[in-house]
Amino acid sequence: MIFENPSQDMIFTYLKQAKTVAVVGLSNKPERTSYMVAQVLQDHGYRIIPVNPVLAGQEILGEKAVGSLTEIDEPIDIVDVFRRSEFLPEVAAEFLKTDAKVFWAQLGLKNEEAAQMLQDAGRKDIVMDRCMKIELNKMDEQALKNG
Repeated sequence: MIFENPSQDMIFTYLKQAKTVAVVGLSNKPERTSYMVAQVLQDHGYRIIPVNPVLAGQEILGEKAVGSLTEIDEPIDIVDVFRRSEFLPEVAAEFLKTDAKVFWAQLGLKNEEAAQMLQDAGRKDIVMDRCMKIELNKMDEQALKNG
């Protein structure tokens, strides 16, 4: 199986419906991409939940970090992953222990094994190798064009 992302319209639907985004691998360093993207998510009105076992208990962007997805006791709309591609199956396995809706791997990240694992478990809402910040910008541009 070769994984294919959902349509652009479906990606926009995920972004429009989401309220809470768990950011796996969120760094507390402002120069890191994960930090910058999480900040943009907050600027767009999303609640972020930092997921980073090394920083668990600390605050990142005003939110308390947790060590794993399974420690989150509220609904998660999107799990945005900032971990290298070889770690995606591990994150996907943890994702499957939650009721999170969308598994999203950031730009440059893709793993067929993780996609297969999620699809075999009936979880079809998967985005890989796409940046939420870029997709939000596309959505904003489309909204401007459409008035």
